[in-house]
Amino acid sequence: MTDSKIHSLRGKVALVTGANTGIGLVTARELARAGAHVFIACRSAERAAPALEAAHTLGGGAVEALSLDLGDLASVRRCAATFLERHLPLHILVNNAGLAGTRGLTASGFELAFGVNHIGHFLFTRLLLDRIKRSAPARIVTVASKAHADARGIPPWEALRRRTRSITGLKEYEVSKLANVLFSASLARRLGGTGVTTYSLHPGVVATDVWRAVPWPVRGLIKRGMISPEEGAKTSLYCATSAETAHQTGLYYDACAVKEPSAVAQDTAVADELWRQSEAAVAL
Repeated sequence: MTDSKIHSLRGKVALVTGANTGIGLVTARELARAGAHVFIACRSAERAAPALEAAHTLGGGAVEALSLDLGDLASVRRCAATFLERHLPLHILVNNAGLAGTRGLTASGFELAFGVNHIGHFLFTRLLLDRIKRSAPARIVTVASKAHADARGIPPWEALRRRTRSITGLKEYEVSKLANVLFSASLARRLGGTGVTTYSLHPGVVATDVWRAVPWPVRGLIKRGMISPEEGAKTSLYCATSAETAHQTGLYYDACAVKEPSAVAQDTAVADELWRQSEAAVAL
């Protein structure tokens, strides 16, 4: 997608989480190149600086930074409020930020990968959802992973409130990516008829900072044969901008094509329980 022209996005507003590096940076850059007013949400102004500089050199749409720590629900609420106070529409939300192989607990008390990759984005999307609906036609794109298929299900909720247990953190990552796919499909069912469409996707195994905390030598094995961030951003951009996907919703994509996710990722009972527990956890 990054080697073909995106149709003009003049007058559109987009927000990309984790856009300071990797596929998020490429996604934000290309949306700005097409003329969108792009907000990049990441943890600090210092982290945002390279993305702002890269996007500004294109001479496309305006690019601004927002402070967002997805592991801290207070930060998530502040970021959403800061955006909403601008009274702008929101046509494209790309839930891109994520981490893998990092062990610990978020500031808000969730297993680290689950808290950042799912809970933070769940709350952020829900806080912005009314604005997104008023901006329809609009799209919500959530970057998941084919690793979701290795998760057998969503663990008991009390387990998701404990520190990472596996040595590599990859089992927890798989669960968080399953949650991403389930969340995107749940959103689609709830947004029927609103003009808001949703997408989850596998970007490919991309050589980005998401793998920085995976222990060596596992990290070395994982990174063999990885694709570039430019290649990895293609499916995100396809879902966010393509005319072909404009009337599709709730589906899962790989290599710019619809792909069937795992059986558990299609289980509406699992999805509904995840939604209920997530709402309760963030006090919505």
